[in-house]
Amino acid sequence: MNKTCSRLGIKPADRILLVRIGTQSLQFFRHSTLVKSYVISTSLRPPSNVRDSLGTPRGLHEIAERVGDGQPPGVVFKSRVPTGKHYTEFPDAGPNLITTRILWLRGLEPGVNQGGDVDSHQRYIYIHGTNHEQRIGEPFSGGCVLMRNLEVIELYDQVRPEDQVLITD
Repeated sequence: MNKTCSRLGIKPADRILLVRIGTQSLQFFRHSTLVKSYVISTSLRPPSNVRDSLGTPRGLHEIAERVGDGQPPGVVFKSRVPTGKHYTEFPDAGPNLITTRILWLRGLEPGVNQGGDVDSHQRYIYIHGTNHEQRIGEPFSGGCVLMRNLEVIELYDQVRPEDQVLITD
């Protein structure tokens, strides 16, 4: 993490999320101290930073926006707007809904996850809740990082825009 920040001329943030694709885990660090580990789900497809790949992008990111303050657990978002409906009200809604909270990521590495065909923000890469909590721990997303609904609220309440997110294999 420090090497990547140093190479990019970026100061490491006080709050850092480390996403490990291989172990389907997310660790939350504050001042280099582990606060909590979470089981997550990343992409069903191989990791990829390329647009339309449906892969979870690697590299250093930051939280660009937080969406969902005060919304109830399980509320479904469409285009980052709460529908007011719980995911159970969406039968046959497909493999995964965006629920509860959204942490929208922005890549910090030009040519890797920022700009052109590899821009994580333009790909709408989020950390968010899911309607398929029973699948947490196995890869199944379309590129996003999925969490249990109550856990994404817990994490959301502790992070802020510009906090860093490192996604590794």
